[in-house]
Amino acid sequence: MTDPTAPGFFANAKDRALAPVLAAREADWRIGPIVYQVFVDRFAPSADLDAKRELYAAPRILREWSAQPARGSEVPSVGYWTHELDFWGGDLKSLQGKLDYIQQLGADVLYLNPIQKALTNHKYDAQDYFAIAEEYGTRADFDALVADLDKRGMPIVLDGVLNHIGRTAPIFQDALTNPDSPWRDWFYIGPQYPNGYQSWIDVANLPDVNWENPEVRARLFGDPDSLIQGYLKAGVDGWRLDVAHDIGFRYLSMLREAAHAAKPGSLVLGEIYHYPAEWIGDAVDAMLVPTMGELVFRIAKNEITARHAADLLQTLVEDTDYEGLLRSWIVLDNHDRPRIAHRLPDQAERRLAHVLQFTLPGAVNLYYGTEIGLDGGEDPENREPMDWSLATPDNPEFSWIRSLIDIRRSSRALRIGEFRRLPAERLFAFTRFTDRIEDLRVVVVNPTDEPVTEYVLLRDSKISSEPMVDLVTGQQVARVFSGAATLTVPPKTAWVLAPVMRVEGRHHDFYKRMQ
Repeated sequence: MTDPTAPGFFANAKDRALAPVLAAREADWRIGPIVYQVFVDRFAPSADLDAKRELYAAPRILREWSAQPARGSEVPSVGYWTHELDFWGGDLKSLQGKLDYIQQLGADVLYLNPIQKALTNHKYDAQDYFAIAEEYGTRADFDALVADLDKRGMPIVLDGVLNHIGRTAPIFQDALTNPDSPWRDWFYIGPQYPNGYQSWIDVANLPDVNWENPEVRARLFGDPDSLIQGYLKAGVDGWRLDVAHDIGFRYLSMLREAAHAAKPGSLVLGEIYHYPAEWIGDAVDAMLVPTMGELVFRIAKNEITARHAADLLQTLVEDTDYEGLLRSWIVLDNHDRPRIAHRLPDQAERRLAHVLQFTLPGAVNLYYGTEIGLDGGEDPENREPMDWSLATPDNPEFSWIRSLIDIRRSSRALRIGEFRRLPAERLFAFTRFTDRIEDLRVVVVNPTDEPVTEYVLLRDSKISSEPMVDLVTGQQVARVFSGAATLTVPPKTAWVLAPVMRVEGRHHDFYKRMQ
C-alpha cells in the first residue's frame, strides 16, 4: 500500500493484521448484536382473542392482560401447576404487529421462547416438535413473521427443546403404553426409573429423549427435512438449544455441523450452565454465558473487589474462543431468572450492571419488558405481560435503555472489538478497541459507595494527550497524558469513555497520521 490517502495507510502492523478479522466480524450477524427476547403469550395482546377462546379450555386458564402471574397449585388430572396453564393470549400476529417497536428500539435479532405445540404456556414440554402451537397461530402466520423480519434485515432465532419432550406428546404416550411402539426406543422406559421412564431432573412432565438412537438424531437434526435443518431452510437463522449441556459435546457438535450445512452462517447457541471454555467454538457457536452474567451482578453489588473481578474476567476471555464469546449472549434476566429490576432494586447498581452488559464482549440479551422496568421474581413472576403504557420516553428506565442501545450501536468497538483489561485496584476498567483510534472505548466502573481516584494506564499506543468524554453523560471527565489518566469516578458510577478526536477551535490534529 503506497497511497497515503488510502484507508489504513498509517496503520501499524498489528492494526493491519487486525483489519481483516474485524471486517469478517462486521459481516457476521451473530457477532455483537442486541437480541430481543419475546415470550409470545405475554408480549402483545391478540387482536382477535374471541376467535380463539376455545383453545384455552380447561385445564388451561385465560387471564386478563392486566392480571399478574402468580404461583399456583398443582392440577392432579394433568400433573401440571396452574401457573403453567395460565395464558394471556399473545400470538404471532400480535407479535408481528410490534416489529416496528422492536426495530425502532434498536434490536438487531429477534429470539422467541418455544412456539411448538405444547400443553403449557412456556412450551418446554413439546407435544409435537414440528407443529406451531394453535393458540399462537398457524405455520402461515409464522412464515409471514419470518418474511417480515427478512425484509427488515432482522434474523430470527428459535428455542429448541430437544433434550426432552412433553409427557402429553402422543408419540411418548404411545411409547409408554405400547411395548411394540415404533417410538419405544425414542425414550428411556423401564421399571428402574421412578416414573417408569427417565425424565429431565426427574420432572415427570419432561421425559428425556434418547439421543443415542440414530433415528432420533436424524429426525431432530440429521436429515434434510429434520426439525433443525427444515426450519433453517425455511428462513430461520439460528437455534437456541435448551439445557444443551445435557445433550453433550459430541451430539452438539454433530448438530452444529448439520445446521451449518443446511444454512451457512446460522447460529447454534447453547443454554449451558458451565464454564464456557470447551463448549464455545467446538460443540456450539456460542452460548449463554452465566459465568459472565453472575460476575456482572457481583461487581454491581460490590460483592467482589474490582481487581479480583478483572482477574476472573481476563481468565474467562483468555480461556474461551474469542470469536465465539463475541457471538455469545450476556444474560442478566430472562424467563428463567428473576428480572434485573427485582434482583437489583437499587437503580445505581442496576445501571452499573446494564452498562457492563452493553460493553463487555458478547451480544446483549434484552428480555422483553426489561427496557420499561418490568419487575418480577422467580417463575412465573418474571413472565409478566408487557405493559405497553410504559414504553414511552417519559419512563426513565425506557430512556436509559434506549441511551445504552444508542451507545452500543454507534460504537464499533463495543460490537466487534478486542478486549483489554486495564490494571487498577478499586476501579473495574477495560478497553474495547479496533484498528482505529476513534473506535476506542474505555469502560470504568466504581461500584463502591465513595468516590475513587486512580491513575490508570490506558494501554493504547495511539491515544494522544487529549480529552475523553463519557458517552453516558456526554461530559468531558478525563484528560489523557502520556497514555494514562487520573480518573476520579463518583460512587456507583460507570463511564464509557471515548477520545475527543477534534478539539473545537484548534487546527492541529494529533490523530492525523493514526487513522
